[in-house]
Amino acid sequence: MRPFDYTRPDSLDAATDALDAPGARIIAGGTNLLDLMKLQVMAPETLVDINRLPGLDRIEAEAGGLRIGALVRNADLAADPRVRHAYPVLSRALLAGASGQIRNKATTGGNLLQRTRCPYFYDPAMACNKREPGAGCAAEGGVTRMLAILGTSPACRAAHPSDMAVALRALDAEVEVHAPDGTLRRIGLDDLYRLPGDTPEVETTLAPGEIITAVHLPAPDAGAVQAYRKIRDRASYAFALVSVAAVVAVEDGRITRAALAFGGLAPRPWRDGRAEALLIGKAPSEALFAEVAEAVLDGAVTDAGNDFKLAMTRRALAAVLAETTGLAPASTGTDKVEVPA
Repeated sequence: MRPFDYTRPDSLDAATDALDAPGARIIAGGTNLLDLMKLQVMAPETLVDINRLPGLDRIEAEAGGLRIGALVRNADLAADPRVRHAYPVLSRALLAGASGQIRNKATTGGNLLQRTRCPYFYDPAMACNKREPGAGCAAEGGVTRMLAILGTSPACRAAHPSDMAVALRALDAEVEVHAPDGTLRRIGLDDLYRLPGDTPEVETTLAPGEIITAVHLPAPDAGAVQAYRKIRDRASYAFALVSVAAVVAVEDGRITRAALAFGGLAPRPWRDGRAEALLIGKAPSEALFAEVAEAVLDGAVTDAGNDFKLAMTRRALAAVLAETTGLAPASTGTDKVEVPA
């Protein structure tokens, strides 16, 4: 690990000032950043420790929903009774991620901003445009099992690793961002993350000096059923090959509301409004679920190493939709809870 400076500000203003230093990076839980520093994939010149910033470690009720501070630990968020009761898809997604020890340290803001687990990004000996712009992408023609099939570009095929962000995307969460001038803004997750295009090293729309301070959850959709399913290579401490978060409401035998988000498929939590629209007003059926899956996978780019994700996505989506619409009982691998009115 290379030498670096360390500072621990006690206010947001002091933190934004500290981020003006060349090569400065925020550290909170450090569960991802410290690994990358040890591998010299990232080598910040200054670490700005935000753990002392007041008010960012609380979960608070607001306007029927919740405000989740950026420093709330993943374990605490998953265990919070309000989250388990009203947002079970989020609790289940968090519990499906990493290990208990890591969840005890990892933060809400850090989870959103964790870096891809693409093996070529993690190996400094391999070409990676995300790590070194213009170097090329060693994933082309390489091992692609864990890589994305939607929203990619010739410059980068890395997949976003977060489970939590997939659930938040299905819940229409917004991210609160503190700017250097002291103003706050809210952005949706689709507006937070950038697709790789020709600049895969630019992963978010955050401006220099901006700090994520909270996540806002809207009031839960009364009567909707939530589910999360994650398919991975082993039962724990593994990233998703494919994951699906769903919030679905059925009235009088017809689907009236549907939100579907996917992990393991794209450089950001993936949501397709066109596919969701196909569900509205229709009776649940296997044929309908298959049609929706084809809409989601329209434009997918695969190779021999990850084309299995097509069939896996179809099956995972069909299973989650069957559970959330009542076509099939809930499995032990998902959290299916109806939110009371």
